[in-house]
Amino acid sequence: MDFKKLIKSDFISRDISWLHFNNRVFDQAKNTNRNILERLKFLSIVSSNFDEFFEVRIGSLYNYIDNNKKRIDYSGLREIPFKEFLLKECKSFFKIKNNFFIKNILPVLNKESIFISSVDSLNNKAKNKIKKYFKNTIFPMLTPMVYDNLHSFPILMNKILIFGVVTKTKNSIDKKKISFIQIPQNLPRFFECKIDDKFFFIPIEKIIKKYINKFFRNVEIISICLFRLIRNGDFTLEESEDIEINFLEELKQKLKDRKSSRVVRIEIESDVDKWLLSKLKSILKIDDYNIMILPNNGFMDFTSFTQIINYNEISDLLPILPKPIGSFDMEGSKHKNIFQLISEKDIFLHHPYNSFNPVIDLLNLAAEDPDVLSIKITLYRTAKKSRVIDALLKAAENGKNVSVLFEVKARFDEENNIKNGFKLEKAGCYVIYGIGTLKTHTKLLLIVRREGHKVKNYAHLGTGNYNETTSRLYTDLGLMTSNKKYTKDALEFFNVITGHSIPDEYENLITAPFYMRNKILSLIENEISNSLAGKDAKICIKINSLQDKHIIEKLYTASNAGVKIFLIVRGICCLRPNRKNLSENIAVISIIGDYLEHSRLYYFHNLGDSIIYSGSADVMIRSFERRIEALFKINDDFIKKQAITILNFNLKDNCNTYVLNEDGNYLKKEIKPPSDKFNIFEEFFKLTKNQVEDSILI
Repeated sequence: MDFKKLIKSDFISRDISWLHFNNRVFDQAKNTNRNILERLKFLSIVSSNFDEFFEVRIGSLYNYIDNNKKRIDYSGLREIPFKEFLLKECKSFFKIKNNFFIKNILPVLNKESIFISSVDSLNNKAKNKIKKYFKNTIFPMLTPMVYDNLHSFPILMNKILIFGVVTKTKNSIDKKKISFIQIPQNLPRFFECKIDDKFFFIPIEKIIKKYINKFFRNVEIISICLFRLIRNGDFTLEESEDIEINFLEELKQKLKDRKSSRVVRIEIESDVDKWLLSKLKSILKIDDYNIMILPNNGFMDFTSFTQIINYNEISDLLPILPKPIGSFDMEGSKHKNIFQLISEKDIFLHHPYNSFNPVIDLLNLAAEDPDVLSIKITLYRTAKKSRVIDALLKAAENGKNVSVLFEVKARFDEENNIKNGFKLEKAGCYVIYGIGTLKTHTKLLLIVRREGHKVKNYAHLGTGNYNETTSRLYTDLGLMTSNKKYTKDALEFFNVITGHSIPDEYENLITAPFYMRNKILSLIENEISNSLAGKDAKICIKINSLQDKHIIEKLYTASNAGVKIFLIVRGICCLRPNRKNLSENIAVISIIGDYLEHSRLYYFHNLGDSIIYSGSADVMIRSFERRIEALFKINDDFIKKQAITILNFNLKDNCNTYVLNEDGNYLKKEIKPPSDKFNIFEEFFKLTKNQVEDSILI
């Protein structure tokens, strides 16, 4: 992508930076060293990301445009020119992605005897099976909805496949009519069949199209066209005095409104009827910028490839994931329960290299242990069949006092979280559905246990959700501790968010929305002072996103003061590195590979007595101003070295690393020479205690 016109600003556009990020994910699908199902998986992820970008970011942009509000992007562009530029880039990416699938993925699938094909490519036996499947299953579920002078335009659902069928009465001069057939999401995308040693996946739309005349008897079908809508999914809850009373009802109404919110994208087949397209553009209030034309022989909605990836008889093509290694902090743990282990020392976990099971074990043991009095936890996103929810339900049934702050405003998980919240309430848990308009993004667990005549607290503080599914796919960090310095802070934190308390300064936590930005600014300022005094000064931050202007400007100041700054930013980065007299001492990399980088670490050299924080927060305006977040200080010397090792490995990687240039573009780091290959997604599984002991930040 050519962004030369936009590089005058000292800041990189958040949305343009995101487009670069999705291109880096797309690179994983292009990687011919990957298995074909892996490549298909990354193509599915790219498409899911792309959909969400439109729902959230393009949706947010339209919130400004539709309400005549002013908005200036970091690039300096106003809302309309920026929308046009962004959508032009998105259309280009859509075309490249689809052509790549046709030319580069389909042929490789076919070599593996996997075919995404039409009904006509099958033998008679398979055709008859599909015919019966249509008659008995598909046909009864579909409902054509006509739009004409007598029938209003129907609500077309978000992210599902829709047929637009133009018809007219035979031998008549009647006007044309449009009928819409929406394909329900509870029907599998593909009809699966095996013929000899070949696997066929027949898209449901091809089956429906073959028999679509069954819905339109005695009328003339002029055209049939498949399309898909993406609607604005971005909304905010209004602040009011009665927000605590009306909160859930308002949220439910917003979720209903989302189903009919403004359309921000249509992807549609290339042979679309021009009259149909003009009607869609007029009624849905969009223009050519929002229309993405599918190439000939293209495929709509790559997110459905998961059905192929998970198909039992070909799943052996996927590489076997390495088994988690043990944590150094849990050595010699065979004859001790998790409470005994945490009592002896803090336990640091790096997922997925260390299993998430110790956290689940801690919850399950707490649920059954008669000495456990209460459990407090913050939940943001949970697994579909959540062992965390099961443990909390069990704890409540066993008479424990269970308090759950369930963040129902977690975007696109709202309905699932409300449902689980009601389930926990019914079991007797005290459930809080978010704190006003703030999102609770903190990852925190506190267990209160009676031990003899005393009460002891145990805590888990993390960077990732209490979600055992994503813990196998995301890199995250967690600290399990009974140290009073942490548990006292955790207890105070829960009193603040579940009650009405204004905390004194925490000893080992930095929290948002009140303190976090200023604390990080002060830590950067300390490095500036040290550098100006002629002493070593160094900052290394590993996060998902970097957008907050206050922090970026302070990092620019630090760079000019001679502080060496290393930033490991997976996704959005609005800081522009390597600009003369601005950021010459700042290097930015992004790591994209086998696992989703989700862990967060903030390292400050502090004259050799390093200060390191980890936790839930990225350097985003929303993290500092609109979310309840927490970063926890790492105190234990060995765990500090573990954190430094993680940063070092990230900086050494040359297999998954992209370097951000001043112009906003990313270049893949090269392996020089090949013998120096260092792949963090392999090396963390080989990590030894001696390597950790010797760690000093590069």
